[in-house]
Amino acid sequence: MIQRKTLDNGLRIILEEIPTVRSVTIGIWIKTGSRFETKEENGISHFIEHMLFKGTTKRNAQDIAEAFDAIGGEVNAFTSKEYTCLYAKVLDTHQSIAMDILADMVLDSLFDPVELEREKKVILEEIHMTNDIPDDIIHDYLSAISFRDHPLAQPILGNEENIEAITRDDLLHYMEKYYVPHNIVISIAGNANSDFLEEVSQHFMHLESKSTIPSLTLQQPIFHQGMYSEEKAIEQAHLAFGFEGLSSKDKDYYSMVMMNNLLGGGMSSRLFQEIREKQGMAYSIYSFHNSYEDSGLLTIYAGTSYAMIDKAEDQILSIIKEMSIDGVSDAELNRSKEQLKGLLLLGLEGTTSKMSRNASNEWLYGNVLSVNEELEYIEQVTREDLERMIARISEQEPAKAIILPEK
Repeated sequence: MIQRKTLDNGLRIILEEIPTVRSVTIGIWIKTGSRFETKEENGISHFIEHMLFKGTTKRNAQDIAEAFDAIGGEVNAFTSKEYTCLYAKVLDTHQSIAMDILADMVLDSLFDPVELEREKKVILEEIHMTNDIPDDIIHDYLSAISFRDHPLAQPILGNEENIEAITRDDLLHYMEKYYVPHNIVISIAGNANSDFLEEVSQHFMHLESKSTIPSLTLQQPIFHQGMYSEEKAIEQAHLAFGFEGLSSKDKDYYSMVMMNNLLGGGMSSRLFQEIREKQGMAYSIYSFHNSYEDSGLLTIYAGTSYAMIDKAEDQILSIIKEMSIDGVSDAELNRSKEQLKGLLLLGLEGTTSKMSRNASNEWLYGNVLSVNEELEYIEQVTREDLERMIARISEQEPAKAIILPEK
């Protein structure tokens, strides 16, 4: 059973009561990420996420860590292009303790200048680590090519120059703009009831918007073709293609996701079977579709040898073209449907995944889709729908990012 409550200040709370489990996952979702940042601010959303763990007026960083360890709980956070989320999973008997700490972290963090300077070093090391992993950083390169001057082109972590320049006042000003009631959804899933819903309300009912800055209107990105290439001191070559995808709200969203499954989303996909299994051309080959509020990006990635990079590129494009010509069989359609249903249902066996799904639905649609509704959307996809999606991809000139071993 799902309960929803909107506080007088506009903050929304969703609670899915699951009395058959002994855990509760609480997530505080803020609608901000690298997409909402200016070029000068890039990286600030992720920086704030880190600083939320560095102490409040009641607890220092060690107190926060020890408090969750003492109740056997897990606490974590992430920043994406469009959202920042702070969440905790605990036993149902400790839900009130977890909520008190999470609320304290979001509402009363100190942003101590000494901690801030120390955390800059941590984030810079995180940036260096990502730069050292070619199959990670290539996706940032691809976004930069695909979205060019749009904020979606920006990396979530930001860049070294920005991180080093960020001040405490910058963090507080940014929080005043985005950490406001109408920009927050609290999603709870697990063995919690309406009493806990009221308890959560008490924590956030007095939160006010201090910002006089109006909410930004999202600017829809334009997809761009182009290529980025660089050489690194590595052994393997890395290749990523980007194609214009669909937004999470698009009526063809499920068709695109299912087509991606057939193309490169699993071990039975055409890319995996042809390039890895039959030709032994790559150890890692896959595709995935990222959806944003008003756009999307279908990515194909391959890791192969320097000698094979041109052949792999030709083969990938050839498989897309063949798939658009040959069409999709009934067996492939049914397999893709069952694969997507399995991913959905198996993924919802934990309270954390339910919490995330409910929050995402609330942001996108203003309500929470039932699982049966989502299964029905999957079931309605036809062969013709999948063939339209592969035709959409095959007719595009893709964006491309390549990282090669130094010669």
